[in-house]
Amino acid sequence: MEAAGAAAPAPGRARPGQPQPQPPPQPQPPPQPKSRELFRSQRKESEGSVDCPNLEFEYGDADGHGTELAELYSYTEEPELSTNRRCFEEDFHAQVQGRRWLELDGAQQKAYVMRLLDGLEVVNRDKRLKVARAILYLAQGVFGDCDNEGDVLHWSRHNSFLLYRLGTFTAFLELLNMEIDNSQACSSALRKPAISLADSTELRVLLSVMYLMVENIRVEQEADPPEWKTCRETFRMELSFPVHTEEPFALLLFTMVTKFCSGHAPHFPMKKVLLLLWKVLLFTLGGFEALQAMKVRKREELGLPPLPEDSIQVMRSMRAASPPTYSIELMEQQQQKRGHRSRRPLVKQDSLDIYNERDPFKNDEAGVDEEENDDVDSGIEGELDLMERDAIIPAMPAQRPPIERVSFPKGLPWAPKVRQKDIEHFLEASRNKFIGFTLGQDTETLIGLPRPIHESVKTLKQHKYVSISDVQIKNEEELEKCPMSLGEEEVQETPCEILYRAMLYNLPQYMIALLKILLAAAPTSKAKTDSINILADVLPEEMPITVLQSMKLGIDVNRHKEIIVKSISALLLLLLKHFKLNHIYQFEYVSQHLVFANCIPLILKFFNQNIMSYITAKNSISVLDYPHCTVYDLPELTAESLEAGDNNQFCWRNLFSCINLLRILNKLTKWKHSRTMMLVVFKSAPILKRALKVKQAMMQLYVLKLLKIQTKYLGRQWRKSNMKTMSAIYQKVRHRMNDDWAYGNDIDARPWDFQAEECTLRANIEAFNSRRYDKPQDSEFAPVDNCLQSVLGQRLELPEDFHYSYELWLEREVFSQPIRWEELLHYQ
Repeated sequence: MEAAGAAAPAPGRARPGQPQPQPPPQPQPPPQPKSRELFRSQRKESEGSVDCPNLEFEYGDADGHGTELAELYSYTEEPELSTNRRCFEEDFHAQVQGRRWLELDGAQQKAYVMRLLDGLEVVNRDKRLKVARAILYLAQGVFGDCDNEGDVLHWSRHNSFLLYRLGTFTAFLELLNMEIDNSQACSSALRKPAISLADSTELRVLLSVMYLMVENIRVEQEADPPEWKTCRETFRMELSFPVHTEEPFALLLFTMVTKFCSGHAPHFPMKKVLLLLWKVLLFTLGGFEALQAMKVRKREELGLPPLPEDSIQVMRSMRAASPPTYSIELMEQQQQKRGHRSRRPLVKQDSLDIYNERDPFKNDEAGVDEEENDDVDSGIEGELDLMERDAIIPAMPAQRPPIERVSFPKGLPWAPKVRQKDIEHFLEASRNKFIGFTLGQDTETLIGLPRPIHESVKTLKQHKYVSISDVQIKNEEELEKCPMSLGEEEVQETPCEILYRAMLYNLPQYMIALLKILLAAAPTSKAKTDSINILADVLPEEMPITVLQSMKLGIDVNRHKEIIVKSISALLLLLLKHFKLNHIYQFEYVSQHLVFANCIPLILKFFNQNIMSYITAKNSISVLDYPHCTVYDLPELTAESLEAGDNNQFCWRNLFSCINLLRILNKLTKWKHSRTMMLVVFKSAPILKRALKVKQAMMQLYVLKLLKIQTKYLGRQWRKSNMKTMSAIYQKVRHRMNDDWAYGNDIDARPWDFQAEECTLRANIEAFNSRRYDKPQDSEFAPVDNCLQSVLGQRLELPEDFHYSYELWLEREVFSQPIRWEELLHYQ
């Protein structure tokens, strides 16, 4: 590091303190105008990213409770809040004279809600809608009687528990089924040239009540009374284990998604459906911390050693790294600094730069190091253009002012892991080298191998990690081999198992539908005539006529799309993680259909944008957010107040979505060489490197993981010019011993095996699904009774007419038919 400081000026640069002479001719010609334009566009794209501050973002299952409720409503729906209030107050004041809802005791509140629920039974559609709106007003927290946002949220929770205990959710589920099957609404929506909010009024009211109940009951608070906790568990069981119907509630919502994407129901309010689906899955299956606890418990049940660390805690304690810099930024900085270079002591930099020791072989980065001494914000990436490299001489050591000593990290954040397969590969290579033959999967016999190999095997075994998936794959292989002796497999009836069984036969359609909506909501997508219209539940009946109204609608539409991306990314990640824990082949089945539906290029397309501007987008108007807009008078909106947005450093939902999509991409590509090659073919490396500009540790970790798995395919030149990204991978990503990720010597990286790998996986998935879920009644493995006495002694129920024609049947079928004994004896 110390050698990387003050260096002899490169050719063509003025020495400090001297008049600047005319620069001599450069060894390389200057860039042509076209390449300069290219550099300028690249610079524009990455502008503002170098100075990006550390983002104080805490990843979790969902955002704050108030924010999650606010995102249910679009700003276009705001007038409907007062409609709900009016419907409630007209009915309430007719029933209860001179009192407010907050003043009633528990029994009176129950009696009034029961009366409202009776009103849902009427035939008249308009009367039903009025009652549903009154119930929605209760679920929204009777904001007309409240003075501040806290009171609204408190009464919203209180009323949600009250409504659930009185059977409101079941009543609304019946109404939802009626609305889904309402062919009249579907056909009228199909005939309209433009669909607006008015086409989905009933559905939006029903889904809003159900969402508020699910979200309010799902969120636990310390002050909750014991009966609320009992209520929560009952509700979770009701949603997970269907009692009245044959399918879980989540499946009904998946069906709504596919019906919407098929074009049969374009009026479905998709944002509300997806938010409700995500929260139902989060409630019934469990969030990330519940998942970690389930994983620990399952490892104990299988007799596996405990996990080396809690991944959630490790990621929370990680620091973000400095973002990478493009070559054009370095070139322009060099040109600006010619003639006014000044000596400055080396300043302490961010985590990546701190721990990078000077590499004697990195002469091609000497010029970068020189620049970094002058400007700390140059970032972590020393990628020089080829024309710059030849013009730079190696840095020479010089006298330096004293600098602050930096402390090296005590250790890497993750414990290294080794798979059984890695030990087998290591021993196979060692035996081939020293003995000349191999012993298959034997990892115990070390005869004939030198002492260092013994030590290496011992170290590998110390870090050996057996995953739950490994055990499940092994069990599945045994069940396939010995179906008779091992008998029936005991499958635990968990919410995850019930959901998979219900989704199984239409799962490809569900995945395609979700990805279609994700594509339509992605900011990089262009509007196409054949793409689905996801704005049906945000566009008003009358389009805006003033500039201010257009700005408000523009913000609303962008916010609407961001919320859709957030809900789809979160629910896909939840499904993948829970299915992987439940059974690896369930996870692989979902993964394979996501890959077949082009999920990998879709996510890369999503990230092929200025990701910093997406994460810092201000597509929200805080004064119009629920519950703020219900208790405070709205100020007059101006263009300036709309543009200002909120004061947050970043948009929580967008950063959450980005991390979720990166995690999904990791899940799809991990240990799958054919899918890793897709990342290479779609040129994901520069797209992912741009995402490193976001200074958030968790997001950077998943980007670095994706870069690590494809490094071996990117070539020596890429690795050479991205040494600091390589260093970041070394520091932040878990190490796999014997993994030649940085050199490309992996024995698994054989391109001709890629197709076979996917085909084998598909065959294993189909065998698992048919064995566990396709159970025919007359199986060929059913036991056969071979005892003559018991077979003849069985009583058979014969039809009455058979008794009359018994003798005829004997004559025709038995006595008149000659027995050909030789055919019987020769029958194979």
